[in-house]
Amino acid sequence: MTGSAPTHSVFAAEAMVSTVDSLATQAGIAMLRRGGSAVDAAIAANAVLTVTLPNQCGIGGDLFALVQPARGPVESLVAAGRAGSGADPERLRAEGRTRMPEDANPSSITIPGCVDGWLALHERHGRIAMDELLAPAVRYATEGFPASRYFAEAVTRRAPTSPDAAAMTVDGRLDDGMRVTRPGAARVLDALGRQGRSGVFDGEFGRGLLAIGDGEFSEADLAVNQAEWGKAASLDVWGTRLWTAPPPSQGYQTLAAAWIAERLGLDSDPSDPVWAHLLIEAMRQAAYDRPRVLFDGADAAGLIDPQRLRPRVAAIDASHAAELSDSYRQGGTTYLCVVDSEGMAVSLIQSNCMSFGSGLVAGATGIWLHNRGIGFGLEPESPNEYRPGRRPAHTLAPALVTGTDGTFRAALGTRGGDSQPQVVLQLLARILVSGQRPDEALAAGRWILRGTGDTTSFNTWGFGGQVRVGVEGQAPAGWLPGLEKRGHAVFTEPAFSHAFGHAQMIVSDGSTLMGGADPRATAEAAAGY
Repeated sequence: MTGSAPTHSVFAAEAMVSTVDSLATQAGIAMLRRGGSAVDAAIAANAVLTVTLPNQCGIGGDLFALVQPARGPVESLVAAGRAGSGADPERLRAEGRTRMPEDANPSSITIPGCVDGWLALHERHGRIAMDELLAPAVRYATEGFPASRYFAEAVTRRAPTSPDAAAMTVDGRLDDGMRVTRPGAARVLDALGRQGRSGVFDGEFGRGLLAIGDGEFSEADLAVNQAEWGKAASLDVWGTRLWTAPPPSQGYQTLAAAWIAERLGLDSDPSDPVWAHLLIEAMRQAAYDRPRVLFDGADAAGLIDPQRLRPRVAAIDASHAAELSDSYRQGGTTYLCVVDSEGMAVSLIQSNCMSFGSGLVAGATGIWLHNRGIGFGLEPESPNEYRPGRRPAHTLAPALVTGTDGTFRAALGTRGGDSQPQVVLQLLARILVSGQRPDEALAAGRWILRGTGDTTSFNTWGFGGQVRVGVEGQAPAGWLPGLEKRGHAVFTEPAFSHAFGHAQMIVSDGSTLMGGADPRATAEAAAGY
């Protein structure tokens, strides 16, 4: 179960951008060289990604970001949309549903937060005019861009059931390198740059959202700003301070699991199956009750309180998997990080939720609408119940690491649904405990967890903490027998599988920036100067 993929760490003295796509990284670097901030670079890169990877992200999705200014505490931005005023759980229960619909149903769409997220970031930390930041994305959407292999495969799979995907193909197929244009996306991005928020929500995108919602949303719903600055959640672990977004983000799991793992005396050798076992058990203990405790407005500090976590540490045994009980398709997300020459760092994640989101498109824009509403529950009176004005429990979980003195150490994150904190936990352990460089950490084999009764990455914790452990093909040979010996139900996946995330990372040793991008993405790029 070994293997390797071409990847390397990129070094820079002043600034760096790491994304899943070289065109996006180039746009970010260009803004930094023009004197833009890390936020400017992040917006420009993200905008390009909404054009070149619309299966993963877009204006029809949500956004979470952590910003560490050159001076001052880490800031958290949650740009997660709320359910429309037409949200009606009784209607769905009357249809016999016990879970939110995933595909081709407006109930799974919440008001997209991406645009408000960009505008909030720009208002607080931007230097370059918004239309200039969006110009590279508008140009690629208008004049065309070469399809990456990953995007080409996704479009070809989707084309038989989506006219908008089929329009990007030749005879139902898109090959990597073929030129793709997205005129509808170009119009919406151009309107945003020229007219601001009203150019999107009062324009053809907003009209398309209202039409496809068929009563799910009102014009008043679309007028509400979906972005909110707040206090980032933090916890001191492994001699550093770990940061993540507060609820409805699931990022608390990363912090809680790392805190638990530290107290288990995690060894520095990732090839030892005990290393994988202890991290798996730490994550299970941190996350098994997520369906009850994660909702819009949940108390971030309470979820990572050491008093709450200490009994979970005591329940872990190095020799076997714990018995847990509780009462209660591939993802569409992209992550990027930026550090500028003044020391500002941005950790940003933006998502359609599942690949191509709900599968529904806003009018003639060719912009897919996310299905983030699948994070709601349908249990009556639950704090996470699908209701008007609520934000669903969210998988997006960016991470940022500082020294306990506030100096920047790392920014990292990944796509992957429920497995995002699991992948980030492993990367943190590799760079902070094992001392690995970004390329080593990103290329190494991973484990991910799946619920015992579900194959998707969006219902891992719906089975009372009972999970199956997926092991990637290039993982150390001892992991599989070692985990099975300890009572884990293990399944295997090919080496460098998309199911194990597309992570990006920038790390600082105090004088030099080191960056890496996930080889699983096939079009990854980190660059700096």
